[in-house]
Amino acid sequence: MNGVFVNQRATPRRTRWAVVSLAAALLLAACGDDSSSSTADAADAGTAKSTVADATVPANSDAPVADVGNSAFDTSVEQASRIRADKDPASAELLPAKWKDSGKLVVGVGAFDAPPLLLYADDETTLIGNEIDLAYIVADTLGLEVDIQPSSWENLFLSVESGQYDVAFSNITVTEERKDKYDFASYRVDSLAFEANADSDLVVTKAADVAGKKVAVGSGTNQEQILLAWDKENQAAGLPAADIQYYQNEADFLLALDSGRIELYFGPAPSASYRHNTTGKTKIVGVVPGGGSIPAQIAAMTLKGNELAPALASAINHLIETGTYLEVLKKWGLDVEAIDASEVNPPGLPRS
Repeated sequence: MNGVFVNQRATPRRTRWAVVSLAAALLLAACGDDSSSSTADAADAGTAKSTVADATVPANSDAPVADVGNSAFDTSVEQASRIRADKDPASAELLPAKWKDSGKLVVGVGAFDAPPLLLYADDETTLIGNEIDLAYIVADTLGLEVDIQPSSWENLFLSVESGQYDVAFSNITVTEERKDKYDFASYRVDSLAFEANADSDLVVTKAADVAGKKVAVGSGTNQEQILLAWDKENQAAGLPAADIQYYQNEADFLLALDSGRIELYFGPAPSASYRHNTTGKTKIVGVVPGGGSIPAQIAAMTLKGNELAPALASAINHLIETGTYLEVLKKWGLDVEAIDASEVNPPGLPRS
């Protein structure tokens, strides 16, 4: 196993589920700032819309928000409820000879606890979650054996670029800059959320709503770029600057929220929903697409030009048609982020 593995097996499960590491903050965000976000117009990335049960979501929000709890999670090592799929000969036929010959799909993922996307099973070692299940059913559909390889965020990109990993399923946002080096097969809508204390009366529906507010965000993420752009826009309009603060893990920003050092945290919507539904201490007070005002898509990422992306997209579309794709997303509370069809290299977030 190459790359930096975030080993959290020694940490008690109840603590690990409450503390997301720096790797999670970077990866979960869709993440990693090897490209920047913009607020220009872009093609629609999906049409699914929803609200979070028992949470405050602005009524005019167009971004989907997952309703994530943990009551339905099967965290057993055996994963008795793991959803599998049958081979689709038409999709498998699209595979380049390299994969037809090897019979294996090497999948890179982030190695951390970030439910519902990635988390550890009861043995504290086996990775499970939405991204893992999707990798399994895509490999099943292509008639390939899946080989999951944990990695750090930085090494994930490098390992795909070097060909060490065939594909990455790690909540990766499609951007125009990333498309210079990688090909993509989309599989989910990207959504972000503003999170506050459960008793907060704040509502965020536009840039002006964060003016003068103490807002925390993860460094090097798409949401950081959105927040910085909004702050610049506010200051140009004569509004007070936001007090932007950076936190490396969930425990720190939750403590900051509780103490009043920050008023808002801006991060991935699935994680925000999970915290609300499992702790009740926070709530979602605003939802935006993964590109701010721009819809964004999450996609499987492979090396540009290796001709694997069309087979991946075909497999995903077959899974959409059979209903297996939606079954996986529902299992992890992410069905509101479902897309109607997978595309190869869909419009990405614009270059900075």
